Amino acid sequence: MKNCRHIFFAFAVALIVSAGTAIAGNNGYRGTGDLGLVIERATGGIQVFETTQRTGLFKLSGLGDLSHASAVFSRDGRYAFIFGRDGGLSKIDMLTGRIVKRVLQAGNSIGGAISQDGTLVAVSNYKPGGVRVFDSETLDLVADIPATFGKDGERSKVVGLVDAPGQRFVFSLYNADQIWIADMSNPKAPKITKFKDIGKLPYDGLITGDGRHYIAGLFGEDGMAMIDMWHLDTGVTRIMDGYGRGEKKLPVYKMPHLEGWAKAGDLIFLPAVGRHEVLVVDPRTWKEVGRIPVHGQPIFAVARPDGRQVWVNFAHPLNDTVQVIDVPSLKIIREFKPGKAVLHLEFTPRGEQVWISVRDADRVDVYDTRTFERLSTLPADKPSGIFLTARANKIGL
Repeated sequence: MKNCRHIFFAFAVALIVSAGTAIAGNNGYRGTGDLGLVIERATGGIQVFETTQRTGLFKLSGLGDLSHASAVFSRDGRYAFIFGRDGGLSKIDMLTGRIVKRVLQAGNSIGGAISQDGTLVAVSNYKPGGVRVFDSETLDLVADIPATFGKDGERSKVVGLVDAPGQRFVFSLYNADQIWIADMSNPKAPKITKFKDIGKLPYDGLITGDGRHYIAGLFGEDGMAMIDMWHLDTGVTRIMDGYGRGEKKLPVYKMPHLEGWAKAGDLIFLPAVGRHEVLVVDPRTWKEVGRIPVHGQPIFAVARPDGRQVWVNFAHPLNDTVQVIDVPSLKIIREFKPGKAVLHLEFTPRGEQVWISVRDADRVDVYDTRTFERLSTLPADKPSGIFLTARANKIGL
């Protein structure tokens, strides 16, 4: 028996050594709660890091075109699902540093979501237009939902895909001016609810943190379309109509990301399309209660977890700047320039740090959100999206 134990121990050690990139804490074990990843678009890979000591742990390449990549996490935070622009869906083990499986599920995709119970991963596709749903354990295809519309059965690009309570996914059809809800209670027979004529060219979507309200931004007109997930019979409500009425439109260099919206205190902060403003909305009435002039066209408006601050970054050519809004006063209290092409901001779960990708400087900066001091820098190859495993426990992320 003693020899058997020795053999088993030696075998286990050999497995760990052969993995090469396995991560361990000081005691030989590690949880996933302080882990995150940054997309390194230049190499078609990712870098996994930990936020406690602010250090990189390992890199993985071979994930395809990550020029517009995003990620979601399994319930336990161990596995990341990476959605590539080339239609690739990759499952990454955050602890052993390996690609568990990768499938090319479409020709051009724009993001994805994981279901409420963590068993399903959905991908929104430009080509062919639609949503494909996979088993999160095996990445086997479970359902194919083509986004067809019109008499000729044309397919629409799908954007704004999010998860919602009740084992549902919600998404917008860019070319069809529609919002669909897919109830995946029976994965082999999805139940689709369609809302038509919601407004011109929905370009992105978000869902509130309680999973109740889905909002689609409209590129073809000033305004947004909202669905109350608790009362689907009320249909689509138009909000923020005409927020730029009567003013000259500016060229749009990059679409703002509504999934980077901010709920802070009793207010919601939304980036305005093609405008140098952040819109302030009262979620009780869904009416505008203010707007804040900012440095450029906002891309992300992200709330610090305690709701006291909103951090904003901007589109080209003014994308070297970050501004910080103080929520009680609705005033900008800080502006700094990390470098060219600030692409993404991600707060640690309790908000003491913010991680900022600076693509053209090939680095990720970490700032103290109380003092605004830069704490450290992590080298990265053309970094873009930053995703922490804390997202695993949040609706819509």
